Amino acid sequence: MTLTLERMPYRSLLILIISCFIACTPNQTPEITSQQDDINFDYPIKPVAFTEVNINDNFWAPRLRTNRKVTIPYNFEKCEETGRLRNFAIAGGLEEGKFEGIFFNDSDVFKVIEGASYSLQVYDDPELETYLDDLISKIAAAQEEDGYLYTNRTIDPSKAEDGGGEERWTNLKVYHELYNVGHLYEAAVAHFQATGKRSLLNVALKNADLIDEVFGPGKNMGVPGHQEMEMGLVKLYRVTNQLKYLDLAKFFVDQRGNAEGHELFGKYAQDHLPLAEQEEAVGHSVRACYYYAGATDVAALTRETAYDGALNKIWKDIVHEKIYLTGGIGAEPKHEGFGPDYELPNTTAYTETCAAIALMLWNHRMFLRTGEVKYMDVFERTLYNGFLAGVSFEGNTFFYPNPLESDGVSKFNQGVCGRSPWFDCSCCPVNVVRTLPSLPGYIYATKGTDIYVNLYVGNSAEIEVGNEKLELSQITNYPWDGKVEISIENEISVEANLKLRVPGWVRNEVMDGGLYKFADDHNPEVTVSVNGEKIEKSIDKEYISTGSRKWKKGDKIELQFEMPVRKVISHQLVAANKGKMAIERGPLVYCAEAVDNPNGVMNIKMSENDNMNFQFANDLFDGTGEIISDKGLTAIPYYAWAHREMGEMAVWLSRE
Repeated sequence: MTLTLERMPYRSLLILIISCFIACTPNQTPEITSQQDDINFDYPIKPVAFTEVNINDNFWAPRLRTNRKVTIPYNFEKCEETGRLRNFAIAGGLEEGKFEGIFFNDSDVFKVIEGASYSLQVYDDPELETYLDDLISKIAAAQEEDGYLYTNRTIDPSKAEDGGGEERWTNLKVYHELYNVGHLYEAAVAHFQATGKRSLLNVALKNADLIDEVFGPGKNMGVPGHQEMEMGLVKLYRVTNQLKYLDLAKFFVDQRGNAEGHELFGKYAQDHLPLAEQEEAVGHSVRACYYYAGATDVAALTRETAYDGALNKIWKDIVHEKIYLTGGIGAEPKHEGFGPDYELPNTTAYTETCAAIALMLWNHRMFLRTGEVKYMDVFERTLYNGFLAGVSFEGNTFFYPNPLESDGVSKFNQGVCGRSPWFDCSCCPVNVVRTLPSLPGYIYATKGTDIYVNLYVGNSAEIEVGNEKLELSQITNYPWDGKVEISIENEISVEANLKLRVPGWVRNEVMDGGLYKFADDHNPEVTVSVNGEKIEKSIDKEYISTGSRKWKKGDKIELQFEMPVRKVISHQLVAANKGKMAIERGPLVYCAEAVDNPNGVMNIKMSENDNMNFQFANDLFDGTGEIISDKGLTAIPYYAWAHREMGEMAVWLSRE
């Protein structure tokens, strides 16, 4: 879909008048500061903003380009077709009609706006910006006078999908008044940072002020049934420096599990105990990891330590007992969430794409708080496997669940052997839209003069170190090759210590804990040199430091990670994987598909002694790695499955 004025529906003189009114209305909201220096506390490690990093490799750059050119406009088009956009126009009195869809559909629109705004921060696109101006005018029109924004109720309270009638906040456990606007806040901050326009930010702040008036100690003590509000409020705090937004985020974190003032929602919504008393991951996996991410934000910004023990225990519970090899979480389809320890069925694995995204958001925050490499190991595994499988190469079909096995016939996942163009509940496609353009922001981070290199992705970057900027470029064919070159480009010398992440798979560790392990005892080799001189290092080190140096143009760091094909086995208590093995190479999990293995995937048997070789197939999906065994097995990266003929697929294969 091409965003042009002619194709924008519902444009009218009234909308133009409203847009002009919004743009010309005097500033009634708090002064905005984009500086973080005024914030007393924060993460000790700072991510390098995605706007300072330009991905230019052959693996991720095409994905980001497809997201910008195909997925963003496609998602807007689907939001138009399904009435998601029209709901705002109807609620604002710009059109007549009834509410269409599910009560949380407003949030889908906000997520696409967020992704589009991230794109605008990097690529100038006047048509997209104009499209957003038009859409935001409808959202502003839909907002009620006191700041309330929930088209489901505003259009016709007597026929609201949540059955609440005129009364607001009637069923926070199930319905999404608070969840929706949490995504509004994230979208508004992204749009403001992309364009400098306050049109959507003013809507968000007006709504947040209403929420602050209604909720809190001595007021409505309810909490969102679906977490997201917490992260959104933190972003409003960062951009405004208004402490009330951070205080409200902390209230929602602390009030969950507290029976004083509200009826507990139970384990499904992580509302059974105060966070500080929780020890295991329970309930809906997306809600859970959004909650943990929001709590980690609050802890970093307030120096709250009460959550630390719980967050560490919950993380271990997930990674040591409840995570799939792909980094997917949420084994139970019935509640889209966590099951008992070690219960990880492959065929019915729910492993929602949104859950992978939520897990990535949380793990990145845990890294920023601690500097521990294990969090970025989980992030990388989930990124390349559990998340990336959720969107097709073409960028216009998606997975909601991401099972690790398919018989090629079952209709689980609404057509599991071929991605779907849309879903009634389309939280996953719109979540993909906002995740991909923000990917460059996860590659680097800083602490003082230390620069963490966490992901190996071809890019050029400008990294602020003190009052100076280190300009560098990273050249690599990762994940197909373990060779990485980092070249310094700045003319003036800049002092810094580069900390180069040694991925878990290089350290002979599938993931932290013993849930999975490599079947062999091979220890991949690592070599690192600066300007041709090797750095003495230990393979046990999670980061290899170059040492503090004055870097200048012409300096070069060379890394070489040996990238063998590895076989993986599960903990003996994972019943679904008994007598089975899986295949990995580098950060990628591989799977077998029937189209490559005509004798049947379920009939394949492999042993620890099978000889397996990697080869790059230039003509497969515009270039993809394959693993070929001496017994005729062909395996492709898990993220690439379901792009060809329908048929069997499996990650875990029978072991001889």
